[in-house]
Amino acid sequence: MPVMLDKQGLLLALLMGILVYHFGGWQYLVIMLTFLFAAVAATKYENKKKREMGIYEHERGWENVLSNGLLPTALAILSNSFGPMPYIASIAAVTADKFGSELGVLSDKPISLENLKPVRPGKSGAISILGLVVSLAGATLIGSAAIFAFNINPTQALFIGIAGFIGSFVDSIVGVLEERGIGTKGTTNFICSLTGALIGYYFIR
Repeated sequence: MPVMLDKQGLLLALLMGILVYHFGGWQYLVIMLTFLFAAVAATKYENKKKREMGIYEHERGWENVLSNGLLPTALAILSNSFGPMPYIASIAAVTADKFGSELGVLSDKPISLENLKPVRPGKSGAISILGLVVSLAGATLIGSAAIFAFNINPTQALFIGIAGFIGSFVDSIVGVLEERGIGTKGTTNFICSLTGALIGYYFIR
């Protein structure tokens, strides 16, 4: 798979990977790598159509890496205090958001959460049926990977999927404020991962 990050983004991602492996172990790294490979695949899917729509982003920088990876990396470092569930759920939320952003935009019927009116594909604060389905699929992918990496049971994996989906939906809600100039894509991404982490910490055992 081709690298989807610029040099600064790649260096930061490598640093985060090293920290995740050092403090969390291979299980934590497996979850992060699952997200990375899935994110690349989702980004590359139908890239020609996305280019024609004017919404294709081939290369991302350190800001994107930081907003998506800061909290999961911190949770891996603090894994002895919080356990694995907040980390897994935060990655599930980020993956759900990525699938919604990269695959859900292919829907021609998104609606704004602000007024429930049709909007252009790729607009923050909007959802579609396709976007909701692929978001849940992305979060469930991380839950499934956690069955292998952390030996969690299928029920826990299901709740991880739900936590990630909720995080992605909150991302869309906050995206309404982003469209009004309140916050940035980075802060929206962070809130997405935080939502997943909080659900993982308080509700998944």
